[in-house]
Amino acid sequence: MMNVCVLVLGLALVLTLCVARSPYQAVLQHSRIRGRQQGPNVCAMQQLKGTDKKYFTNCKQWYHRKICGKPTVITYECCPGYEKIPGEKGCPAALPLVNIYNTLGVVGASTTQMYSERAKLREEIEGPGSFTFFAPSNEAWAALPTEILDALVSNVNIELLNALHYHMVNRRLTSEELRHGSSFASMYQDFHVHIHHYSNGIVTVNCARLIKPDQHATNGIVHVVDRVITAVSNNVNTILDIDDDLETLRVSTRVEKTLTTCGQYTVFAPTNEAFEKIPQETLNRILGDPVALRDLLNYHILKNMQCAESIVSGTPMETLQGTVLEVGCDGDEMTLNGKAIITKKDQLGTNGVVHYINELLIPDSAKVLLELAESSSVDTAAKLFVEAGLTPHLTGSEALTMLAPLDDAFKGSLTMTPDMRKLMINHIIKEQLSSKSLYHGQELETLGGLKLRVFVYRNNLCIENACIAAHDKTGRYATMFTVDKVLTPPMGTVMDVLKADDRFSLLVGAIQTAGMTELLNQQGALTFFAPTNDAFNTISPSELNRLMRNPQELSGVLRYHLGEGMLVSGGVSSHTRIKPLQGEKLELGVRNSTVYVNKIPVADADLMATNGVVHAINNVIKPLRESNALKI
Repeated sequence: MMNVCVLVLGLALVLTLCVARSPYQAVLQHSRIRGRQQGPNVCAMQQLKGTDKKYFTNCKQWYHRKICGKPTVITYECCPGYEKIPGEKGCPAALPLVNIYNTLGVVGASTTQMYSERAKLREEIEGPGSFTFFAPSNEAWAALPTEILDALVSNVNIELLNALHYHMVNRRLTSEELRHGSSFASMYQDFHVHIHHYSNGIVTVNCARLIKPDQHATNGIVHVVDRVITAVSNNVNTILDIDDDLETLRVSTRVEKTLTTCGQYTVFAPTNEAFEKIPQETLNRILGDPVALRDLLNYHILKNMQCAESIVSGTPMETLQGTVLEVGCDGDEMTLNGKAIITKKDQLGTNGVVHYINELLIPDSAKVLLELAESSSVDTAAKLFVEAGLTPHLTGSEALTMLAPLDDAFKGSLTMTPDMRKLMINHIIKEQLSSKSLYHGQELETLGGLKLRVFVYRNNLCIENACIAAHDKTGRYATMFTVDKVLTPPMGTVMDVLKADDRFSLLVGAIQTAGMTELLNQQGALTFFAPTNDAFNTISPSELNRLMRNPQELSGVLRYHLGEGMLVSGGVSSHTRIKPLQGEKLELGVRNSTVYVNKIPVADADLMATNGVVHAINNVIKPLRESNALKI
């Protein structure tokens, strides 16, 4: 029965939303559907706990029960245009249409009604005409600073009348007609009001949120808004130019050149304090580099205008620089990349909005290698690169690619020895690369002169044994690849690797007996699941003696352990198959980060060789029966 109800509700949502005429109407209709069980014309609202802020609800918010990361409670109210009748369920009665003045008194804007009478606006909004009134709520007037309110109601009420006229448009505009990016001449000296109708259903006028839209009247329409709005005459450049708190931004960066074109920008303007937090050497480098400076500025500017009230959850938004910032909120605070660094919101201009921030946002494209590695999950690698004396490479203008292992990839002692220094040098490649341009079999030369091989698998992209673990970080001159393991560059052939490891002494003897030494020394690409001495000890002495006396049969057993092609552990996914040199197939899988071959766990993976890779196993592999093959 529950499934049927869910299906019916889902179909109702789909059918209703398909005919929705605007994002706000879509959200309103969803709220109607959620409130339907409470009676006709009831809308479900989500109210932020501990506040008076309410929102019509959409699907995501309904199930998450959160807005701006804070829990919400569901309340039910009459949908716009309806009212309750005592003793009846829901909101069955349509509100009687009255003039705008009287409408203000019943929609939570009685303070606006009072000031309209004081400013001698009442006669106008009671009489003939067709108006749109963006009416501040009672709470909006209460939040206005006392000095501003006093200035409005003094001067024989002229300022108050002007302010109220700025909230009015001389025509009827429903929410449907309040299109994103539109503007309309107000009734105050034709100064425009600026509309933004966001995809999440939020509608703003001069960044004030419409909290009760579409309250119809006989002579127009009322939209209740959450703040008192003021006339906008300056563009964004002027806002940046007149505030002393933005002096460093203005003088050091010549930001005004970036904002000369028409548009609807969002500027996250770093304050003087934000610049003071940056090391002087870093700041001088960026300010003295036209390319880095351009990227720095463009990283602070969104392509679209985002008022603070339009944000109800973290959303990636594209900057002029081409990358994204996550613009979000935490309660009443607006956030950038999860941090509450915005100190002043919604400074509105004719071509956009400015939000002040107390931290400078430096994009990867303006950073050197060492800066790319900071504040990430590769701190250990960054420290070791510095200790290895590689700072000139990490802070210079060389075209390089750094392979930076994750912190948890490092095991054992991290003392800087000559071998450790050599290892770290071989984590830096002599050219700047993009992981998107790498191909299977490609060789990359390191600063230490080694050639590293690239392996492309269905599920991974690997350089030797280390696989790419995150998106590239592309800096001003160089790129950082985050990798999941510390590189183990090949130091010899497969046979050399086996001879150098005491665990394989019995295997080395078996290889020599089987006449396979040349195979494992010659150029090629093999994957050897190499049985350790422990594996040979699982074979009975009599069986082992028999095998050692029969080189041809022994060769067949060993060739079943040798796969064609290079397969490092990072390239193994569920149900991976590899063709052995003899026999039909080897079935591989991964469970709890351990690779299995024919259900045998790999004890030590990725012993790299110039002609292959060795994976140590503590059992001899036997062919799987077909029925069990895919149960690894």
